[in-house]
Amino acid sequence: MIVTKTRKEHDHMILAFGAAGNFAGSVIPALAARGARVRAFVRKPEQAELVRRHGATEVAIGDLRDRAALDGALKDVGAVFYIAPAFIPAEADVGKKVVEAAIDAGVRRFVFSAVIHPVLSDLVNHVAKAPVEEAVLNSGLEYTFLHPARYFQNYAAFWPKVVKEGVLAEPWSSGTRFSLVDYRDVAELAAIALTEERLLFGTFELCAPGQLNRLDVAALMSDVLGHEVRERRDPDVLGDVPPGLRAMFDHYDRHGLLGNPLTLRAILGREPRSLRAYLEELAQGDPARSGEQG
Repeated sequence: MIVTKTRKEHDHMILAFGAAGNFAGSVIPALAARGARVRAFVRKPEQAELVRRHGATEVAIGDLRDRAALDGALKDVGAVFYIAPAFIPAEADVGKKVVEAAIDAGVRRFVFSAVIHPVLSDLVNHVAKAPVEEAVLNSGLEYTFLHPARYFQNYAAFWPKVVKEGVLAEPWSSGTRFSLVDYRDVAELAAIALTEERLLFGTFELCAPGQLNRLDVAALMSDVLGHEVRERRDPDVLGDVPPGLRAMFDHYDRHGLLGNPLTLRAILGREPRSLRAYLEELAQGDPARSGEQG
């Protein structure tokens, strides 16, 4: 594990996991905008310059599953932002070990970006969050749990095909409805939780207004692009995927993921970002808005 620095350590350093990721990468700029000192945890040395450009004060390079790397990264850290890599093997155990390392390092505050409805036992990426929350609850740490809905940024993966072929294809029913959220709004709440007191010991469901199915989203895309975007169910649109992801698609075929926007609106003190505005940003070709950050 390597720690590289650009300025003197501060008493209240924040360690941010997922710092070069397509979603949680937006937490670094949100913290930097508040003048926070952030140590970004990344896996690859070539990601260091990226997170520095986004506002990281320091960079820790290592593997999330390496206790020595965690111990080095957590030195002199007062608060932690944690998000698990998608479908990482033994996700619950990895998360619990991060909590354990944070306790041993004397961290005071732990902000966990989990997922909406972590009680859904047939979704492995949901239910794996619950043991981590339990570990935090039993830790004595100050905490905030963020439960975001599906991210707008997921549409970035489909966008080139939407533009080229006029088709939005997903591996579940067109009638399944979802609440959605722009992860930049989640990042803003994470920054509040890490630098203020008002969200301490809270669990917050985070959704933008609207409960949309694929027909609704395709209509929005058509409007934004100025030409028809058709929708279809394609079980193989993402090719060969891990069993956990396939189970998630099967769940989505039968059930939606619905939440309420009241909490996000109240904490932000404004309307959450809209899917239409996000799609307009995608259409303008801004990679920072599409989540292409690492």
